Amino acid sequence: MKVAIGADHGGFPLKARVVEALRQAGHEVIDLGTHSTDPVDYPDYARAVGRAVLECRAERGVLICGSGAGASIAANKMHGIRAALAHDAYTAHQMVEHDNVNVCCLGARVIGPELAAELVTLFVAARFSGEERHIRRLGKLALMEEQGG
Repeated sequence: MKVAIGADHGGFPLKARVVEALRQAGHEVIDLGTHSTDPVDYPDYARAVGRAVLECRAERGVLICGSGAGASIAANKMHGIRAALAHDAYTAHQMVEHDNVNVCCLGARVIGPELAAELVTLFVAARFSGEERHIRRLGKLALMEEQGG
């Protein structure tokens, strides 16, 4: 699977371990930056990762900022992106299985490198269940997105 990854300066220290875990699991990683701890704005990286997913250059995306919250908010502003914050193993796979999430957000100041590696591995391995109740709920979300609320 091709996975786009982006991080702001707060997420940069964790990004290398996440990239390593994805590659070890056999995935191709598209690193969209940042490449240092110099201050940058997380919406720029959320946009880059979101576009990579929407343009089918990547099947899934991973965003890392200090808390994961800002990256999640920014990514969810993009029509067609379903981003969620994961700080535990259950959420990392369930968000795909039930909610068909295509961007996983992580908080580098909240979780450590080994947990982050486990979470992205679970995220990319998960598959949408396709169950009727989940499809129905995603339809309601799509309607909310189209109608602006």
